[in-house]
Amino acid sequence: MLSASVVVFAAASCTPAPLPISGEGEGEGEGEGEGEGEGEGEGEGEGEGEGEGEGEGPVVSRCTETVDTVDCPYETTTIDTGFGTVRDVHFAVPTGTEPPTGWPTVVFFQGSLVSAEFSFHGEAGDASGQFQLARTVKGLLDAGFAVVAPEVLGEGTTAWQTNVAPTAFFWEGSSDDTLMVGMLDAFDDVDGAFGHVDSDRLYATGISSGGFMTSRMAVSYPGRFRALAIHSGGYATCSAVCLMPSSLPTDHPPTMFLHGSLDLIVTPAIMTLYRDALVDDGVGVETVLGPDGAHEWLDAAVDDVPAWFLAH
Repeated sequence: MLSASVVVFAAASCTPAPLPISGEGEGEGEGEGEGEGEGEGEGEGEGEGEGEGEGEGPVVSRCTETVDTVDCPYETTTIDTGFGTVRDVHFAVPTGTEPPTGWPTVVFFQGSLVSAEFSFHGEAGDASGQFQLARTVKGLLDAGFAVVAPEVLGEGTTAWQTNVAPTAFFWEGSSDDTLMVGMLDAFDDVDGAFGHVDSDRLYATGISSGGFMTSRMAVSYPGRFRALAIHSGGYATCSAVCLMPSSLPTDHPPTMFLHGSLDLIVTPAIMTLYRDALVDDGVGVETVLGPDGAHEWLDAAVDDVPAWFLAH
């Protein structure tokens, strides 16, 4: 459910085709074995997806949450990005039975000057909505998505290169591109660093610099991502000033935009340019505006981001 303080706009909305993603059972009413035979995701495994349940026992969250803290255990691997650099990549997978095709996976791109590790832990009152971000990560894991969070160059001390000269316009072979190629290769390998990932069901989200990097997934890795959720960001090469290209990728994924109306760092106008261009191209778009939100992760994202990816 969206909070009453959030304004949602939908345009050229895609026709959602929800896919079963919980490894604990995929059935609306047809669980096999020990569970209740009726009801959504009930059955042996009481999963949360749709289809036929085949798990063992109820879904248990990977994370722990109290009124004012969220903590999601995670692992860390590394990707060689060339020129003597190695990036940490943090990841967590849901509990329960892995789907036969592997875990659908969300790549999360953190904003400037913040380590990606913070996406797995938050406390009420943390700056920039980090608590709500950690709650969103929990929501994704509970919905059956693996979450993968790579670090920027310098382990949280810089920003993504997507909208920084010269890499903004000469992307191929950049350190961030090498990171993404390495991650995608690992996703395609059933025995890769992140375990068994469903490489046909990849999604991306990020905030601020990470929001622009999320757009880069559509621009430079066509066909790899099924849907995007861009928070407090805009088109891949934009920043405080934005000149949109004359055309966008013809296979641009459906995209949700989340933005604080009071954001003075990346103003809503930067987002609007991108969103309106997608609407003109007939791409499925949804916009979530926080009327009182600044440059921060919105409360509404906790429910809206998982729901958006589930619908695609």
